Amino acid sequence: VQLQASGGGLVQAGGSLRLSCAASGRTFSKYVMGWFRQAPGNERELVAAISWSGDSTYYADSVKGRFTISRDNAKNTVYLQMNSLKPEDTFVYYCAASYDAVGAVTFTDASFPPIEFHYWGQGTEVTVSS
Repeated sequence: VQLQASGGGLVQAGGSLRLSCAASGRTFSKYVMGWFRQAPGNERELVAAISWSGDSTYYADSVKGRFTISRDNAKNTVYLQMNSLKPEDTFVYYCAASYDAVGAVTFTDASFPPIEFHYWGQGTEVTVSS
């Protein structure tokens, strides 16, 4: 599957952005989708994830209550709605996909297993000014 992320930009603190990640391929609905973020020289951090059914979501503590992940399997797209943005949310954001053919990957909003994400988008930059 190929992933194309978009929606980043410059926004003032307290503002909102919605990131989109469009996927190619016919089996999008069989992928766990995640949004990661990374600063130069640092490791990527998992920000949010959603199961292929959309029934389960996970959020990092740093974004809980401010970010919402969702997906539209009919449009092969996953979204990250980011509200109440802070300067510390300034990163390059990446979408990623992990194949989960039978829905075996389970997680809660507070705990996510160490699964491998097989496919990555190109990243979209988010800058939050103070």
